[in-house]
Amino acid sequence: MKKLHWYIMKSFLGPFFMTFFIVIFVLLMQFLFRYVDDLVGKGLDLGLMGEMIFYATFGLLPYAFPLAMLLASLMVFGSLGENYELVAMKSSGISLFRIMKPLLYIAVFITCIAFYFANNVLPHTNLRFTTLLWSIREQRPELVLQEGVFTNEIDGYSIRIGSKDKKTNVLYDLLIYDHTKSKTNQSVIVADSGFLRITEDKKFMVLNLYNGVKYSEEAKQNKNDTETYPFRRDNFEDQTIRIKVKGFEFNRSDENIFRNTFRMLNIEQLKFMEDSLGTDYYGRLRNFMLNIRLNTSVTRKVHNLTAKYDSLKIQSEIQPDSIFDFDELFSRQDKWMMAEIARTALNDARNNVQTLNLYDDELYNRKKHLNRYTMERHRKYTLSLAVLIFFFIGAPLGAIIRKGGLGMPVVVSILMFIAYYIVSMTGEKSAREDVWEMFAGMWFSSFIFLPLGIWLTYKAATDAALMSAETYSKLLENLGLERLKKWMKRP
Repeated sequence: MKKLHWYIMKSFLGPFFMTFFIVIFVLLMQFLFRYVDDLVGKGLDLGLMGEMIFYATFGLLPYAFPLAMLLASLMVFGSLGENYELVAMKSSGISLFRIMKPLLYIAVFITCIAFYFANNVLPHTNLRFTTLLWSIREQRPELVLQEGVFTNEIDGYSIRIGSKDKKTNVLYDLLIYDHTKSKTNQSVIVADSGFLRITEDKKFMVLNLYNGVKYSEEAKQNKNDTETYPFRRDNFEDQTIRIKVKGFEFNRSDENIFRNTFRMLNIEQLKFMEDSLGTDYYGRLRNFMLNIRLNTSVTRKVHNLTAKYDSLKIQSEIQPDSIFDFDELFSRQDKWMMAEIARTALNDARNNVQTLNLYDDELYNRKKHLNRYTMERHRKYTLSLAVLIFFFIGAPLGAIIRKGGLGMPVVVSILMFIAYYIVSMTGEKSAREDVWEMFAGMWFSSFIFLPLGIWLTYKAATDAALMSAETYSKLLENLGLERLKKWMKRP
């Protein structure tokens, strides 16, 4: 049995590491496509780019572990089924669960690793990555001139180009307005071609112009000056404009700015932030509820519900001495008293509406911010447990499909992971918007896919023909006959 277990483990580890790095590469390409606009044109060196990709890779590990486990288990058990090795093992009296047992230990071990990364390593890498990305975004980009559009990136100049050669970066048909020294449009340069570059120290922008004309006129010294000034036109074959610029140097931001963000905290820190933010939120909610004008009984109930730890809270309900019909009492009043009562009620209602409008957005944003910390705490558990869930889905599904390699397993894995992602996002959005309870929303995908894995394991252990077309054709035939019999029995 030990040799069999070693054989299964060796058959699994190779595809797992291969698929793990493939998944990391695919997710990393998706990351680069997402942030390409923030990285292009910043003049970043290779070391800085490598550091950013390194931190981003760690951030992708919680999503790579489940998908790699699903794909590897599908490939291994699909290959064993395709080569009739599972049939040979089962004919020797070895159950499917005993075959899965060594891989189950590996799945539990990878689940623990995924949780360790999510709770201990990922907060630090997220902090480094977010700080680095923020620093890159804050860095002033190198000038990117668009064809036919005026650009004001260079201080004191407004530049338009007609076209640009993407291979040589040569600019054609340039029109430049010189606004330095608070000039208006007194100096204009028209050039046939040019070339723009930034110096290595990123302190100066150099614009080389070729075959152009510079038009300029002298400005009046004051508004009352009636003296005329000459208009000047200079032709040139080669002219260089050198401008001192600021904001091109790369400076790292302070990490303490993002240290208390929900993605940068472990479970204990998230609980502390939840407690602090929750206390502040429910205190504001209590003040909001007490500022609404309600009757005494309702106000007392609101106070009791919102002041959970108040020792002076009144627990007993005050019973009214008598109950009267307000409509009957209101109808016996004269019209002046009725108008006064209606006016007072209308003013109270308007004041309550104003209070609601004042606090609604603030409380909604604060509760949504609080929910992000709670969601992140649950996500550390759910993404780690997803590794184990996908093992119980991939292994029996591979045994049922009986197809190895990177063909059918890849298609099934992608479809299954997309379904998991959609269900997970649905639950998280419902939890974030307080449509569902936080626990139900964050664990919604686990509640669906864990029973699915158990059911698939049972079907694979009992050799159920789930992928056989005859099974479903007979099922449809039986359903059709049953409906026909019921239809014939009708009077």
